[in-house]
Amino acid sequence: MKNLNIKVGSILLGLSVIATSVMAGQHSIDSSTTTVSTTKTVSEDETENLLYMREEEKLARDVYIFAYAQWSNTVFDNISESEQQHTDKILSLLEKYNLEDPATESEGEFTNAKLQDLYNDLIAEVQNSEVSALYVGTAIEEIDMIDIFDAIERTDNRDIKTVYENLLEGSKSHLRAFVKALETQGIVYEPRFIDEDLYNEIISE
Repeated sequence: MKNLNIKVGSILLGLSVIATSVMAGQHSIDSSTTTVSTTKTVSEDETENLLYMREEEKLARDVYIFAYAQWSNTVFDNISESEQQHTDKILSLLEKYNLEDPATESEGEFTNAKLQDLYNDLIAEVQNSEVSALYVGTAIEEIDMIDIFDAIERTDNRDIKTVYENLLEGSKSHLRAFVKALETQGIVYEPRFIDEDLYNEIISE
């Protein structure tokens, strides 16, 4: 799976947000599978994606919990609860396929070093202003969608694909919520990571 690698850059009104991203270094797809029981198998590529997605969804949850504590905007509180459901869904797949859970119990702590660095950068950004925190939210959701589309293409397991498709719909809903929250601040949002046609389709739903 590609590894998320975002750096923080300048944004609207002098605020800084994430400027470039999305996972550098792509693994070649390995057709081999790892047998985890007598009846269930998961490929190495699927395993990598599941482990990464488990912590990526936790990252979103933890950032939104922090943002809510900072700014008391209920959009962060509501979406953090949804992200908890997302990371729990991935956990259920890890358990089904007998994969070790990489996620820790502690908020803001991650096994994946790149996600740990990303979390630290995002938290610093969230503290700048409420608008900046909302921009962080849109970036997380856009990039999550890119990751999920990629993971869907890399799995042949129907149950895994179904969970990813549910997560994708959740990310679309979250992006709409953050865009609406920015509109209340007088800001017309433009997508930064997904293409404009997809963005317009999501917003029109």
